[in-house]
Amino acid sequence: MPESSAPDHDQRLKVLLKEFFAQFFWCFFPAWAERFDFTAIDWLDKEVFLAPPQGKTRRSDLVAKLRLRPGAPPPNEGVSELVAVVHVEVEKRTSAKGLEPRMFEYYVPLRRDLKLPVLPIALFLRVGLKGVGWDAYEEVFWDHSILRFEYAYVGLPALDAEQYVNGEHLLGVALSQLMRVPAARRAELYLEGLKRIVLSGENDKRRSLLQECLEAYSNLDPAQRERYHALLDTAPYQEVKANMITTFEKGIEQGKIAERRETALLQLEERFGTLSPPVRQRVEALSPDELRQLTRDLLKAQSLKDLRLEE
Repeated sequence: MPESSAPDHDQRLKVLLKEFFAQFFWCFFPAWAERFDFTAIDWLDKEVFLAPPQGKTRRSDLVAKLRLRPGAPPPNEGVSELVAVVHVEVEKRTSAKGLEPRMFEYYVPLRRDLKLPVLPIALFLRVGLKGVGWDAYEEVFWDHSILRFEYAYVGLPALDAEQYVNGEHLLGVALSQLMRVPAARRAELYLEGLKRIVLSGENDKRRSLLQECLEAYSNLDPAQRERYHALLDTAPYQEVKANMITTFEKGIEQGKIAERRETALLQLEERFGTLSPPVRQRVEALSPDELRQLTRDLLKAQSLKDLRLEE
């Protein structure tokens, strides 16, 4: 099994969720998935001003602006057009308590500045809670509740990995090793997930993102790793084994390019502030060689014009 050369949790999951945003809803919030139009997602600047105009700022993980499908009910009575914002925060810590106030702190400026309904969702990697549900942040003054803010969550450790490995959506397969996996079944479920991804027919980029996530969290102990290799040599997995090397080598390169592009966009925003849509489109269109050159030029560039990203 190849060793993962993946980035940290946040970057890995952000890239994966951006690519499979519709599947995220179909996996965990299918009733909501039927209401959103995922064909044209506008990914918004992730810097949130907590105390504008010059106060503290914080970067949210994913903020998507998208339309609702015709016939979908408006999120609330004050909506004049069927547009909403979805904010997803990836949490890797072992407690939900630290995220609760942050989810509220993100919500307030997003709702205030965008003037659109905001759906906040937390994706917990190490906290299960009830699997999928609603958590709350509350402030009290003596025995009075002053504020109660609720947000939806997905607690991966409380979900049944077998259900998602055999489910309809490949994103669920990729996240399955973060779910509840019986130790005696970890090698089998990992290999079943790998088989579904490798033979899925997805393009190289999407397949590599899914495979890299599955591998990064497989966490097989020596006995499970031995079991995995023994199973890989059996007849049901010969096609997987034959496709693995080519798929991995081609796909991981595509994944690295996607990560490099995302990192370049973040570095540009750190240096020059919020990027205009034309600038982001130019970065998205760069070839791998042009992208590498951009990261070198960024070290000495004084403006976006120096980088030939702005006229």
